[in-house]
Amino acid sequence: MMKKIVRKAILSVLLILFIITLLVIGYYFVVDIETKEPEEVKAVCELKTENYKDRKVFIISPKEGIKTEQKILYFHGGSYVAEASKEHWKFIEKLVLDTKATIIMPDYPLTPKYHYQDVFAMVEPLYKEIIEKVKPEQLIVMGDSAGGGLGLALLEKVSQEGISMPEKTILISPWLDVRLKNPKIAQVQEQDKELNKETLRLAGIAYSGEEGKDSYLVNPIEGDLSKLKNITIFTGTYDILNPDVYVLKEKAEQVKVKIEVKEYEKARSYMDNSRKK
Repeated sequence: MMKKIVRKAILSVLLILFIITLLVIGYYFVVDIETKEPEEVKAVCELKTENYKDRKVFIISPKEGIKTEQKILYFHGGSYVAEASKEHWKFIEKLVLDTKATIIMPDYPLTPKYHYQDVFAMVEPLYKEIIEKVKPEQLIVMGDSAGGGLGLALLEKVSQEGISMPEKTILISPWLDVRLKNPKIAQVQEQDKELNKETLRLAGIAYSGEEGKDSYLVNPIEGDLSKLKNITIFTGTYDILNPDVYVLKEKAEQVKVKIEVKEYEKARSYMDNSRKK
């Protein structure tokens, strides 16, 4: 009798969890998640929001004092699922105050409601418009995690069309292969408490959709690097995205493109790059 009661209780809990999971998944399929403008940043930086392709583009610049001609096109991370976080905004605020540059951060479409085609439908024409107005030597493309992968894939694509490249590309803990098939990832996973391989893999499947599973636009580790230049990657030894950085570096060397890797001992993510190796 007791066993039947316990079994029913367990089944009831599992059913409730299943329903909650369906509701959460359904929510993300229906709701169009957008990044909000934080008041804290507005207090110290000039923050403008422009509409572009039915999405927002944030333009953040110094509120007062010297403002350089430097522009940074920044792609935030979040596994292609999450909007820019408080940590992203704090980082951007510090970047603006330290460099006196203007940051351009697109609020690109997020999965599972959208796929990579929707993202590129926004960010590709945006880059082309920026590079027409900004001299290449005054432009930096920068991104963290999924944003780092997106930024690299974007440059791989437009470089094949003869579009000018930015003066520098900075990738912070970039997600280079959403398939996460590098066997060394399993070893690093034991130390990475920030990212989980299986959770990330599900986000990657949602982002790539049916058609993009093996596309370089989703997995920039497979892209053509031959026309890129001045790439710097920041990575940590406890980051499961770290092993693919060295695969990318080796592929770049094969086409005579140099990638400078700045590795931080025991760092797990771009927010924890505090101990340089």
